[in-house]
Amino acid sequence: MRRRSLFSAGLALATRHFSASAQPVARKVRIGFLASGTPSPSAMRVAVDPFRLGMRELGYVEGQNLVIELRWDEGQPDRLPRLLADLIRLEPEVLVTFGAREARLAKQATTTLPIVAVAIDDPVLMALAPSISHPGGNITGISGAFSGLLAKRFQLLKLIVPAAQKFALLFNPASASRAGILDDIAGYKRTLAVPVLLLEARGPEDFDGAFATMVKERVDAVSIHADTALFAHRIRLGELCLKHRLPSAWGHKDFLEGGGLISYQGDFAAISRRSAAMVDKILRGTKPGDIPFEQSTKFDLVVNLKAAKALGITIPQSVMVSADEVIE
Repeated sequence: MRRRSLFSAGLALATRHFSASAQPVARKVRIGFLASGTPSPSAMRVAVDPFRLGMRELGYVEGQNLVIELRWDEGQPDRLPRLLADLIRLEPEVLVTFGAREARLAKQATTTLPIVAVAIDDPVLMALAPSISHPGGNITGISGAFSGLLAKRFQLLKLIVPAAQKFALLFNPASASRAGILDDIAGYKRTLAVPVLLLEARGPEDFDGAFATMVKERVDAVSIHADTALFAHRIRLGELCLKHRLPSAWGHKDFLEGGGLISYQGDFAAISRRSAAMVDKILRGTKPGDIPFEQSTKFDLVVNLKAAKALGITIPQSVMVSADEVIE
């Protein structure tokens, strides 16, 4: 495995600025943290550990002046509303949500508790806020990217499978709206000259049907929309991609564990760490609605050569030279 560091100067400077600034607030604070899936090593590495690091850099240390109340749905999305209600009852100073559905549920559940939404897409399209620069209300956050990620993933698939005649996008309607996705892909379908078939999957009960449709529709490659619920079942999804000989593009390198081919995404660990600065601002008295939403300034392309070999695909040199990481 090789890696080329492409850390954004802007994000690095911002992180240093906040970590070197004022001392933490002079009280013990309680933060709620809501996420889908399980506290697996990969999930902790991407979501929780970077947030803890960011808070520690700002002077907040668990067991001393910080309590983080973690809640995971353990792969059962129906548990999220109950877990959210549990966190709200604890009256944390700030609620951090990791993932789109978590942010939507939190926004619907409370208009007073400050929310920092992490690992979402466009907050305006998601109806989380009327404006990116002036969110208003009780929410702010940081996105993997406001727009353009889906287009980039399909462009990469087109480079890898230049003869492709049809793509598919598999997404969870609980995390992303079909209307929003249609708006996003309308322009670049013409650029790619390849139709994109939209397929929904809320969980593993929908996977076989979705892939059967891809086979029936003669789909040549598929993009799996980044979603915490789908992340919990990434192994099964990756296996289905390999079984049906479908090159696949994903939202983060940890999604590739089951046999995904490439991932292109804002660095989730970096934005989770950065979200600590937003939490600190709120703890110091800034209203969340006065803090602009941010988007990742660091994007990673990861290529899984093991999956390429299993699919009988040769990754073009133009893609390889752009890769930040290659899984051998």
